Amino acid sequence: MSERIVITQDMIRLYDEYTHLTLDRRGFMEKLGKLAGSSAAAAAIVPLIEAGQAKAAVVEAADDRLDASTIEFAGDGGPMKGYLVRAKATTGPLPAVMVIHENRGLNGHIEDVARRLALEGFLVLAPDFLSPAGGTPADEDKARDLIGGLDRAKAVGNAVAAATFLRGHEGGNGKSGSVGFCWGGGLSLQTAVADPDLGAAVSYYGAQPVAETVAAIKAPLLLHYAGLDDRINAGIPVFETALKAAGKTYEIHVYPNVNHAFNNDTSAARYDKAAADLAWTRTVDFLKAHLA
Repeated sequence: MSERIVITQDMIRLYDEYTHLTLDRRGFMEKLGKLAGSSAAAAAIVPLIEAGQAKAAVVEAADDRLDASTIEFAGDGGPMKGYLVRAKATTGPLPAVMVIHENRGLNGHIEDVARRLALEGFLVLAPDFLSPAGGTPADEDKARDLIGGLDRAKAVGNAVAAATFLRGHEGGNGKSGSVGFCWGGGLSLQTAVADPDLGAAVSYYGAQPVAETVAAIKAPLLLHYAGLDDRINAGIPVFETALKAAGKTYEIHVYPNVNHAFNNDTSAARYDKAAADLAWTRTVDFLKAHLA
């Protein structure tokens, strides 16, 4: 009988250090092997912690309820590509939402999230923020490295360009919002700082903008945080103090006993269905309330 695989919180924190900080793949595997007891055990654990793009989509790419295409739009200084999707059954102009990917680029999971949101009645664009680097590569570690090399100001400029494109789209109602995850959660908030016309911004476990920039935010904010995500949560108190002082409209929800990336259902160890479902309902309701 094979041994039961046990994934500890220390292992998940180690993975977070690898994916978001300075630990490289070799160092991650060495440290994980020590925590797991052997390199073989570490190799068995990795697929359960990291996102696995082979997992079946919730809404398949070929779903005949949707019109989806890869498009090109004008970014900040150059062309940007993105995944544009809407439900065929929808009529009239739709509220528009930009979905901002994690630090692994525009992949199948984020396109799936875009399709889910389209079925809720939105015109959805998931930009590829690695377009200036030639697009998101299949190798997710390479994508992470490329994300780390992006000019942050240019990325924000491209996000504002995407939100502006959506506001002018013939299928939209003239309003646009943003939803971002992880790296994209931080960029969603940075877009709210930079774009006074953004109608709403949602951040899933994203890094907070510095307090001095909060006064520029016009959009209402919906902020989802994971209770076990000490790295990101450390920034909540200062950010919330600044939001209160500036009289901003916001909601903060901290989901107890769940990890960073709890919404990503391609990661067996970090995904939490109850938290993800609740956050999703709140997100859809929030966007409908502010963008309709």
